[in-house]
Amino acid sequence: MISIALAGKPNAGKSTFYKAATMADVDVANYPFTTIDANRGVSYVRTDCPCLERDERCGNDNCHDGKRYVPIELLDVAGLVPGAHEGRGLGNQFLDALTNADAIVNVVDASGGTNEEGEPVEVGSYDPVEEVDFIEEEMDQWLTGIIDRNWEGVVRQSRSPGFDIDEALADMLTGFGATEHDVTASLRGLEYPSDPQKWTDEHREELARDIRARTKPIILVANKADVAPEENIERLRETGKMVIPATAEGELALRQGVEAGVVDYDPGDDDFEVVGDLSDQQRAGLERIRDVMQEWGGTGVQGSLDAAAYDLLDRITAYPVQNESKWTDGQGNVLPDAFLLQRGSTPRDLAYAVHSDIGDGYLHAVNAKTKRDISDDYELEEGDVIKIVSTAK
Repeated sequence: MISIALAGKPNAGKSTFYKAATMADVDVANYPFTTIDANRGVSYVRTDCPCLERDERCGNDNCHDGKRYVPIELLDVAGLVPGAHEGRGLGNQFLDALTNADAIVNVVDASGGTNEEGEPVEVGSYDPVEEVDFIEEEMDQWLTGIIDRNWEGVVRQSRSPGFDIDEALADMLTGFGATEHDVTASLRGLEYPSDPQKWTDEHREELARDIRARTKPIILVANKADVAPEENIERLRETGKMVIPATAEGELALRQGVEAGVVDYDPGDDDFEVVGDLSDQQRAGLERIRDVMQEWGGTGVQGSLDAAAYDLLDRITAYPVQNESKWTDGQGNVLPDAFLLQRGSTPRDLAYAVHSDIGDGYLHAVNAKTKRDISDDYELEEGDVIKIVSTAK
């Protein structure tokens, strides 16, 4: 399961986003450091279910009339303030919590209604563009510090026969989620002395920035878009970052409306229907949410998670089955499981994602849509339905 972390300064709306995306019971308050310990829960990314290609929908609990929701882990960590990499605020705790995340959603208060410390100010009086590179800079400086503190160990290793800098750096950066492949790719694009003793602070900082970008890609969520000056959204988009306008409060209101049975809405839809009795005040509030959804194509909460998984992380969704004709497992469940795999993954990779024993016993695979055997080096595509033939049961 991939892991996506919500980051940003205090009071930007991370906890509201998290609650809306997971419907978990968390504190949501208008003061800095509402979140002290990281919240960890299950959310979903949305894609088209392959059952749309059949006469009937699959009936899976995670499929809503062809809208397939694939589980991910979502983290909501303590708010970040300037100097977090030096331990300000809850900085070290915040940054430690991000080490296992595959991607980061930087939640920005696009309304300009909170300052750099997360304290409420008049809407529009603070420039949210100041937050665009904030998370990147803090993480880069934090990782640079880790590399600096451990560099003497790399220098000592370099004096041994058979020293391999790729292996040495991969060992150091494993806790940050970097693999030897990441380190090799990073070093290939950098200019650096072959002798680690001759590396400068600039060399180490450049390495940290590249490793962070490879292992912790970031998407920007322009939250509070329902009250943000429109020019703020446009200026955030002009930064060249991937920006998703959002109203986490609006998404939370809709999901609570669904739970109460008064709203018909699936996360990621660009509209909703009122199906129950509401007060005039509640109806007016929902209409304001509808206005934002029509302008930006939804509330942005589901859209940002989808963009993080499918665009930033370049994942595809594959569906393993046992019966290639009926697309079922051994119990007759249609399209029972969905796996998010790296683009370029093969049927064997899918087998290992299902279970290590299935992967170890892999024999061959069948494309259930075409009913034909596929080669071991076939690159899976979004929505593939695959029968895996394995010696393991």
